[in-house]
Amino acid sequence: QVQLQESGPGLVKPSQTLSLTCTVSGGSITTGRYYWSWIRQPPGKGLEWIGYIAYEGSTYYSPSFKSRTSISRDTSKNQFTLHLSSVTPEDTAVYYCARDLRGVPATYRNRAYYASRDEYDTWGQGTQVTVSS
Repeated sequence: QVQLQESGPGLVKPSQTLSLTCTVSGGSITTGRYYWSWIRQPPGKGLEWIGYIAYEGSTYYSPSFKSRTSISRDTSKNQFTLHLSSVTPEDTAVYYCARDLRGVPATYRNRAYYASRDEYDTWGQGTQVTVSS
């Protein structure tokens, strides 16, 4: 059974770059035609989809995050990493990594994608990130 685990700093200062890593166990990130996504949930809001890295290494980002986001992977460690630059307090959220076979969530409005739990077959437990000086 595939399991995902997020790791990274719980507190980041404004203007810094947030880096979070998702470690995958029980399956390879390079097989099975899966898409490996980062999703976040700010306090009191829904699930915002940030972007994915696909099984073959391609990436795609939500327009609302594209200018300051990159997702990379280390296949030797079976991990993928989110880098979100120039963070502000509005980036405070619980960050999740997740897996699916589709890639992009079905809901798109105002240049942003919104995910739902049932679109993904596997989720990490989530990690709280607070942006504060």
